[in-house]
Amino acid sequence: MKQDYKAALEKALQKAGEKGMTARELAVKLRVRRLEKEPLLLALQSLVKAKAVREKKGRYYSAAPKPAGVPAEVIKVTERFGFVRPEGEEEDVFIPGRALMGAMPGDRVEILRRRGRGTLQEGEVLRVTEEKDYRFSGVFSLRGEEGAVTPDNGARFPMPVERGKTMGAEDGDKVLARISRRGKRHGEHRVEVLSVFGSAMSAAACSEAILAAAGIEKAFAPEAAEQAEKVSRQGVPEGEIARRLDLRDETIFTIDGADSKDLDDAISLEKREDGWRLGVHIADVSWYVRENTPLDRAAFDRGTSVYYAASVVPMLPVELSNGVCSLNPGEDRLAFSALLSLDQKGALKDFKFCKSVIRSRVKGVYSEVNRILAGEADEPTLRKYAGLEEMIFRMKELADLLSARRFARGGLDLESTESKILIGPDGRAQEIFPRVSGIAEGMIEEFMLTANEAAARFGFGRKLPFLYRVHEDPPAEKLEQLAELLKALGLDASRIRPGVSSLDLCRVLESAKNTPYSQLVNQQLLRSMAKAKYEAVHKGHFGLVLDDYSHFTSPIRRYPDLAIHRIMSAALEGVSAEELEKKYHEFAGRAALHSSAREQRAMNAERDCEDCYKAEYMLRHVGEEFDGVVSSVAPHGVYVELPNTVEGMIRRELLPGAFEYDGRLEMKDALAGKAYRVGDAVRIQVVRADVSSGEVDFIIAGTRPPETAKAPEGRRKETPAKGKPASGVKTPHHKRRARKRK
Repeated sequence: MKQDYKAALEKALQKAGEKGMTARELAVKLRVRRLEKEPLLLALQSLVKAKAVREKKGRYYSAAPKPAGVPAEVIKVTERFGFVRPEGEEEDVFIPGRALMGAMPGDRVEILRRRGRGTLQEGEVLRVTEEKDYRFSGVFSLRGEEGAVTPDNGARFPMPVERGKTMGAEDGDKVLARISRRGKRHGEHRVEVLSVFGSAMSAAACSEAILAAAGIEKAFAPEAAEQAEKVSRQGVPEGEIARRLDLRDETIFTIDGADSKDLDDAISLEKREDGWRLGVHIADVSWYVRENTPLDRAAFDRGTSVYYAASVVPMLPVELSNGVCSLNPGEDRLAFSALLSLDQKGALKDFKFCKSVIRSRVKGVYSEVNRILAGEADEPTLRKYAGLEEMIFRMKELADLLSARRFARGGLDLESTESKILIGPDGRAQEIFPRVSGIAEGMIEEFMLTANEAAARFGFGRKLPFLYRVHEDPPAEKLEQLAELLKALGLDASRIRPGVSSLDLCRVLESAKNTPYSQLVNQQLLRSMAKAKYEAVHKGHFGLVLDDYSHFTSPIRRYPDLAIHRIMSAALEGVSAEELEKKYHEFAGRAALHSSAREQRAMNAERDCEDCYKAEYMLRHVGEEFDGVVSSVAPHGVYVELPNTVEGMIRRELLPGAFEYDGRLEMKDALAGKAYRVGDAVRIQVVRADVSSGEVDFIIAGTRPPETAKAPEGRRKETPAKGKPASGVKTPHHKRRARKRK
């Protein structure tokens, strides 16, 4: 009996840590009856004598050495569990809620691993070594005289607000809050309200809160704003024009979306006997934004512009992004030109990069160019593009060659849906529909890809410190999941293994084409891709099947492009590779890592903001029926996408029958023989739209609506959002929408 007590006492005191416990607390903890207290005390004294336990002023502490913890970062916290990522590892460790010690996302912790269930790694937090200043958006509520904030993400339970720290928030307001006082458990944390944005029923207010919680600031620091005004007044100096290649008499123009204001790329094209001379002329932002200035520090910190609904948070102040740097028509502009020589089949033969001055002939618009190519342009459009029609058709001819080459080498053509959200005069979502990409969008995409390939060759060929756009091979575990799915569908999975080629994956897509499984296979392929990111190491791009790839074409809205412009400019000015290595080696690695993180932050914020606008729009349609398509299936329900790109969920418990998720393909009622699988058509009724969380709930049309609109746990999907594949393989990378990132 005594030995049993010893083991139990040691375990209890180890868990108590530095707080220790009294003999009475130990007896209560171990549920010791009065008659058994003497053996317990004897065991306790024996441990003290053996120096396994130390005693001080009636409290007992474990003297055992603290277990060696593994340093990790908390990645996610929900009401019941969390995930941490050990340093230097890619696989996350599952932590039950009771073992988190109140840790929040971003905290640094030490964990102890233990045997988990199945293949899942499991552990417990031993100690929190560094507490992050945890800020989050949420909804303020009154509970009697007490205030609380329910976070939008993660642990969605009300967190009490400290007295006097509500900032005047009213019930139902969207707020930004921070944890002001920590407890050992999540329920013991206390918060303070930092900002109040207005009603949580307003998508605009919710978007402001989402941006604030992500640390995305709309306003620029005074010193950066002041410098932007000064640079803007400087304009385009005559002395600088004299030092550059003068291309103002060349036929050069931009093609962009109708509402685009930050025009950072323009095109010229000449067909020759031996092939093509393509000019990709990019705004020379690096001439205006000099290294380590307030503007440069602001751009580095932001990393990228953020685009959502009809709004933008620019990487650079509008005086530059929409003004002196933007390649506006009829105005002299400083440019960094890529002059590319291609053979008759569109293969890149040679290239030259140079500083230039250009004057765009016209602000081309995708929809207008598409009408010209289709022979449907009206008279005003033809007048606008007078003298450019021949070049436009030549552009299509070359783009077709480039596209054919890309697909021939195995370039992936994965489908994804993007949304266009029209905002009304009242600031609310007025209409939502799919963003259509036409021939003109594809032309510009191909030209930008070619310029980016040439830029990467320039950097690698000269052995410069550089930032590459890297897309690595699909991870082995994701390929295994893809292979399992293909086998279950009866499709050939023999080539789906580590080292699979992009061409092999193209064949998989082709085999599923025109089958009921096409959308499902496309979706699983998207999930199988590695995330595209920036690195200072030349690794190539799997999805594009290119050995050389970088980002050169969008320095107004992407910091990596600005960074390599700066490095390439120095190389063109004669600075040796050795000097550049010394100056930029450390910077390139740091900028790549930081830019990748900022890109992910922007994508998450864009998705969350747009979800709020979509829910706001659907709020007006609660009770109405629509036709949709099953977009994905999860243990907790079936996701359905409507033709307008809005996605909602049918909770499993609200499906008409006894449905179970099969873990791979479908939600099935075995008794009724009914199943829901990705790609299935389904008619739904909208029963709930929550603007604050961006969530929309459906039921099968004709079934009984739920009695409560309470959001279920696990509502958010853990899969890539629509239009935002993890790899960024399909969606165009160079244009205004920040979610388009190859």
